[in-house]
Amino acid sequence: MEIIEGYVESIIYTNSENGYTVLTLVRDLEEISCVGYFGQISEGEYLKAEAEISKHHTYGEQYQVKKYEITMPQSVHGIEKYLASGIIKGIGPALAKKIVNKFKKETFRIIEEEPERLVEIKGITDKKAQSIAETFEEKREMRQAMLFLQEYGISTNFAIKIYQNYGEDLYNVVKTNPYMLAEDIEGIGFKLADDIAGKIGIDSNSDFRVQSGILYILTQGSLEGHTYLPKGILLEKAIELLAVPKVNIEHIIVDMQINKLLIQKEVNNETVVYSLRYYYMELAVARKLFDLSESYEDIDASQIEKKIAHIEKNINIELDAIQKEAVMEAAKSGVFVLTGGPGTGKTTTINTIIHFFKEEGLEILLAAPTGRAAKRMTETTGYEAQTIHRLLEISYRSDDDKFGLRFERNEDNPLEADVIIVDEMSMVDITIMHHLLKAITPGTRLILVGDANQLPSVGPGNVLKDIIYSNCVNVVMLNKIFRQEDQSKIVVNAHMINEGKDIELNNKSKDFFFIKRVTPDLLVDELKTLVKNRLPKFTGCSIFDGIQILTPMRKGVLGTQQLNNDIQEIINPSNKNKQEKTYRNITFREGDKIMQIKNNYQIMWQVKNKLGYVIEEGTGVYNGDMGVIKSINNYAETILVHYEDGKEVEYEFNQLEEIELAYATTIHKSQGSEYPVVIIPLLTGPSLLLNRNLLYTAVTRAKKYVILIGSENTIQTMIKNEREIYRYSSLELRIKELFNQMQ
Repeated sequence: MEIIEGYVESIIYTNSENGYTVLTLVRDLEEISCVGYFGQISEGEYLKAEAEISKHHTYGEQYQVKKYEITMPQSVHGIEKYLASGIIKGIGPALAKKIVNKFKKETFRIIEEEPERLVEIKGITDKKAQSIAETFEEKREMRQAMLFLQEYGISTNFAIKIYQNYGEDLYNVVKTNPYMLAEDIEGIGFKLADDIAGKIGIDSNSDFRVQSGILYILTQGSLEGHTYLPKGILLEKAIELLAVPKVNIEHIIVDMQINKLLIQKEVNNETVVYSLRYYYMELAVARKLFDLSESYEDIDASQIEKKIAHIEKNINIELDAIQKEAVMEAAKSGVFVLTGGPGTGKTTTINTIIHFFKEEGLEILLAAPTGRAAKRMTETTGYEAQTIHRLLEISYRSDDDKFGLRFERNEDNPLEADVIIVDEMSMVDITIMHHLLKAITPGTRLILVGDANQLPSVGPGNVLKDIIYSNCVNVVMLNKIFRQEDQSKIVVNAHMINEGKDIELNNKSKDFFFIKRVTPDLLVDELKTLVKNRLPKFTGCSIFDGIQILTPMRKGVLGTQQLNNDIQEIINPSNKNKQEKTYRNITFREGDKIMQIKNNYQIMWQVKNKLGYVIEEGTGVYNGDMGVIKSINNYAETILVHYEDGKEVEYEFNQLEEIELAYATTIHKSQGSEYPVVIIPLLTGPSLLLNRNLLYTAVTRAKKYVILIGSENTIQTMIKNEREIYRYSSLELRIKELFNQMQ
């Protein structure tokens, strides 16, 4: 690390959102290039910084600024340059020159202490003089705030957010209760707030600290899929995290319940603790399902049968008895669930249901949780399907609550439809279900379609299973395999896996293969050969347009992190003609396949025509969306990604935590997607991960070919392993309670 100092000569580039800046600094008559995150910096200011020198292959030597201090310019030239930079509204280069010519080195003192004297300059009125003084003071306050927050190890990016959120009150917040930062500022978690509190000297037994720690543990629980935690587990985790006596934690839990920050309830004879939002979401979902569960028993069953027969003839299909029952139940129910595994005729049944309601003259909306799932629904039904996000018109607003989400479709602006069909329901978490139901008015039929044996949603809750197991709404499960005659071993084996039966790994089928490899090195070598040469020739697909590696784990030799590096090395190796950026041990390179790994409702996207003109634009990229890196601009610190649906999104380097390489993805991330070719490496791993429904989910992602590589014993062990990572969810209980109470 080197100490550099000098005057800011010019600002070459700055990002107003996060403060990332490229500037030139005059040091001993020499101009040097500096890059870093600065809160507010202007030409003419004096910069003293800790920086590391690096050599950029395009822009030469640059100083990466890690920590800095800014002082106001002292020389007449520096003062004029500062004022001319445009940092003070109403002062441009010409006016800056006049002011400095008049007041020389006294300029800043005059603006701060005697702003009325500015009217001595031709063109400055009393009102303008006052405005200049106010802006000057505001900039000084922000600069002081940045320096204050830096003392506590807060990055410039977070410092800007803190200043924008609290203004001058930030000093009081940081010094008295820094845990408020974790609640109010997106991205600042308990651990950073706790670190700040430690530096300030706040007592580790402080009520603020314990309360924030409890909320943090509940939030971490929701990230693992739970809507509540048993009180015993919460106490254990809190004692470990906070290192305070159990009695203190129990006391704060009571206070938090009194102050309506959490709720304690009995679930299955055990005291559990909810964060407020998930408790009320489960209640609201249960209530809305009851409100929608209207019965249409007055519909003549014989008439429905005649219409089904008419549809069968028109679209040349033949439904079995259970499929006909499903259409009948859909016609007679306010809320209906259709479930079943691959090849059981869900698509045919949905298509019949759509035709039935269309012939009734009803307005139908189709939706799915992801873009891939919505696209597949459109292809299989012939009717346009949307993502649930698009259906609900989700956007991001900074003036909303701390989550920043705005659902344009809600109880005040409901969806206009008679029937709403949602596919891939196993992926829908409690939050999305809550907001979807808020936008549906009683009298609208809701049809939920999904495979309950697949992995549950990434977000909290176990919505599909809880609704099915409540036995309070009509459910039809399809279980007859229709595609056996096509000799699809993918479908047959998926059902055998689900039933806990051993599958044959003899490579006698046309679409389901097993390659035995007993060591990680041999397995990875085989994987590389398959991806680069054998499978493209055999299937006509490449890793970019059809082949997908699915693995249970993120870490280890066969985890996504290492496999992505291995595949990148052979598919898109380093090249002097390709720009690249390394971020948190991941090297992103032009031409790489990537995946968005979290919902970002506010990021801008554009769709361009062949001539490069923008023909559509909007906001929002979602967890699981896949694309290819089109270009990397190391000067502006941006990466341009072209997504499968034609959208182009520009990421700043500090947003790269939202994407990762996607030659290999976890099986969890593959939910709702289908790929022509799926490769599943399986050798060893934690028993909680190597279970039946993980293997079932992976196999059912494939449309044409499945290739298992690794240990036959591991595969058969997974089939026998019914253990799943348990989710604490009580929607089933809430539905039962409410339906019993209301009926």
